[in-house]
Amino acid sequence: MISPLAHVDPSAKIGNNVTIHPFAFIDANVEIGDGCEIMSYASIINGTRMGCNNKIYQGSIIGADPQDFRWKGEQTYCHIGDNNVIREHVIINRGITSESGTRIANDTFIMADSHIGHDSVISDHCVIGNGCTIAGSAYVGECTILSSGVILHEGARVGAWVLIKGGCRISGNVPPYVIMAHNPAAYFGVNAVILRKGNYTDKEIDDIAKAYRHIYQTGTSVFNALKRIEADVKPSRVRDAIVDFIRGNNLKIVAIPRDLE
Repeated sequence: MISPLAHVDPSAKIGNNVTIHPFAFIDANVEIGDGCEIMSYASIINGTRMGCNNKIYQGSIIGADPQDFRWKGEQTYCHIGDNNVIREHVIINRGITSESGTRIANDTFIMADSHIGHDSVISDHCVIGNGCTIAGSAYVGECTILSSGVILHEGARVGAWVLIKGGCRISGNVPPYVIMAHNPAAYFGVNAVILRKGNYTDKEIDDIAKAYRHIYQTGTSVFNALKRIEADVKPSRVRDAIVDFIRGNNLKIVAIPRDLE
């Protein structure tokens, strides 16, 4: 199931039932798990560790050298989980240090022409739209959708179950369960449709909406908004996720006027 017209380095570790099409390039020091399919003209570069049942489409480069002047040629890694679809001409860079590396988790769909920079983390069940640009050391939480053309700046963190609308530029931290749109990025409501598909209850969605009214619609500081949330919304998995994310990022979230941070 490996075409004789593909280049597969003898040191690469290839699992069972892997299909490698003509003119694909598999570098040295690469591991590809069972059931993967590597399409023509895709390149899997030194330091890539790929799980099972991934499909890599034409022209993609997985584990490309990091685009960062801090990288001086050290051995670094790009980790791809299981059951991911990576469409045409996607570029995913390796990390700049061996301790962490770039990580794509499981069951994520990355659409054509997207770029994921060094040491970024994409969690389970995400959708990365056409032409998205994710800079180095960014983080995307589970079940999040980045629509086409979204830009995440270096170090940006996006919580779980977020929808960021097309073309939006994100230079900070997006808390969980929200929709962000426009430029500059603005709070656009709760991601209720997707949350219901994920079996979140109406009560939980109401609590999320109540929490974000305190944060985005009262004109108070983030610090005071968190105090109001803790007084007004009963403890739950959704309330705790919101509060923990914001506190864990030093109260710095997008779409908040600077004088209210």
